[in-house]
Amino acid sequence: MYSDKVMDHFKNPRNVGEIENPSGVGEVGNPVCGDIMNIYIKVENNVITDAKFKTFGCGAAIASSSMATELIRGKTLEEAWDISNKAVAEALEGLPPIKMHCSVLAEEGIHKAINDYRKKQGLEPWAEKNPHSHDHSGDSTCQP
Repeated sequence: MYSDKVMDHFKNPRNVGEIENPSGVGEVGNPVCGDIMNIYIKVENNVITDAKFKTFGCGAAIASSSMATELIRGKTLEEAWDISNKAVAEALEGLPPIKMHCSVLAEEGIHKAINDYRKKQGLEPWAEKNPHSHDHSGDSTCQP
């Protein structure tokens, strides 16, 4: 069901933890599913120099968080903003359709962390390009 890459990032997640005095924090989640994701970023000269996460959720949520932090490290804010949930899923060599929402959470966590940083800098938040629906009705892992 899961690719070797997903299993690797689930069993050996990268960048777990919190950043002390982070530049930005993105907290996203779906209380119905139980997936709660926090993405922490450190920004210097418009570049994400560090990224960490704390996620409460299934293996796909943990793997998505881990991969997302790997993908945004060393990127400019603009480059990190453009990393889509599909890019996270592709970097993980695919996610089952019922677990794609985990990669969506990772994308949203990145966006919220960047906008939290922008707010702290007195800047306007960036608008979501393609706001995602949080309809998990087809997700068998969600129990109301």
